Amino acid sequence: MQLKKIYVMRYIIEFLIHSIKGKFGILKGLYLLLLISVLTSSCDDFVDVDLPTDRLTAEAVFEDATTATAALRSIYAQIRTGFVYNLSEEMGLYADELDQVNNLTPIYTHNVTALDPTVSGWWSDAYNGIYEANAVIEGVDNSSALSLEDKNQIKGEALFIRAYLHSLLVELYGPIPYIRTTDYIANTKVARMPVEVVYGHIITDLTAASGLLGADVSVSGERVRAYTAVADALLARVYLYTQQWELADATASKVINSFVWEPDLKKVFKKNSSGSIWQIKPPQDGFNTLEGNRFIFPGSPGVRPVLSASLMNAFEPNDRRKSDWIGKSTVGANTWYYAYKYQQARDTKVNDNPTSLEYTVVFRLAEQYLIRAEARAHQGGDKIAGAQADINKIRTRAGLPNTTAATLNELLNAIIQERQVELFTEKGLRWFDLKRTGRAAEILAPIKSGWQHTDILFPVPESEILLNPNLLPQNDGYDN
Repeated sequence: MQLKKIYVMRYIIEFLIHSIKGKFGILKGLYLLLLISVLTSSCDDFVDVDLPTDRLTAEAVFEDATTATAALRSIYAQIRTGFVYNLSEEMGLYADELDQVNNLTPIYTHNVTALDPTVSGWWSDAYNGIYEANAVIEGVDNSSALSLEDKNQIKGEALFIRAYLHSLLVELYGPIPYIRTTDYIANTKVARMPVEVVYGHIITDLTAASGLLGADVSVSGERVRAYTAVADALLARVYLYTQQWELADATASKVINSFVWEPDLKKVFKKNSSGSIWQIKPPQDGFNTLEGNRFIFPGSPGVRPVLSASLMNAFEPNDRRKSDWIGKSTVGANTWYYAYKYQQARDTKVNDNPTSLEYTVVFRLAEQYLIRAEARAHQGGDKIAGAQADINKIRTRAGLPNTTAATLNELLNAIIQERQVELFTEKGLRWFDLKRTGRAAEILAPIKSGWQHTDILFPVPESEILLNPNLLPQNDGYDN
């Protein structure tokens, strides 16, 4: 089945799900959710389902592990094609990683409003995925047919996805609803929760997921589904963001001890990289990553983003990441640089190579070392040497000498610097760093003419407020 036809069918059926769920509830929602999985099964080989049409009911979905796992496919597919997939570019433009040469967007110029379709798309994509995760959780909990092992695995994956999507929403919008049910009526009246409450729910879900998930859920050696270390990797990040230093240290260490370090920079973003914790698989064999498709350009960039001077100037002399992870294009007197972590353009390799060479990396080992370094630096004392060692792990691979940072401020500056040049254009991590460390205004005000202090959060979409006034008050700066 052609990819275009699959996408058309999937989005038509998703529209039907979210149009009828208020009238017919979880039964119809799961019925159509499974239809999506069956219709898109040719694009995703982690499970093949041939379900008789007379068994397409919510109960049938959770009669055995095969069909229950199929219910997860739609959620992974949404992550694969929805707003998560575009975050690297959009957040890179919003922060100081990427520039636009042509076709300047409100995201890049910091002129976003509550009517912006990109901002409303983030919200709806994430909450659609959360609704589907909740449907799976409820279906598993109500199943008497699944084994305990299968229940734990499937529920653990859904809990992780729910936590992951909420973790992105809280970073983008601040106070948000934390949705844990498919009850449509309740969800249309829900209010926003304080950030600390949202993070508490995220931690609860991730802790539960970590305990339920198996140590390794791979498909032909691929890490494209959630397993224990995936939940722990996000948990370590959340502990860092909420300044729970000891827990961030311990959780990152748990992840680090489960993986083998990849010493070759050129292999870090390959689909079989030993340092990858969780990856997003392309929608079709032979395709590669959206990042490669968007970031690599021959000749002039056109509407594609280019790496900013701010990022280029952040690299130290002889940093191998600058030569191995950055490409250059020169046309006449103009030279542009682009992110070259992913080196296969998605749309040009389908005919050249039937096998995908690169998958989008969401969590990888280097981030865990930097999480642990920052957590150790804040703890001080005998943890300082460990923080330095973690920084040096990253620097050694890049061909750089050991850090000279020793005090808390020196270490924190070194870590933020290292995060900038190691994790650039990776799912908004740079923007989240500027935001959580209070450096956004200092860094962005001089280079973004539209910068205002209220830009630290995006607006709640006006369309959502019209549907649910309990989402008020609007974030500061977006009332008009």
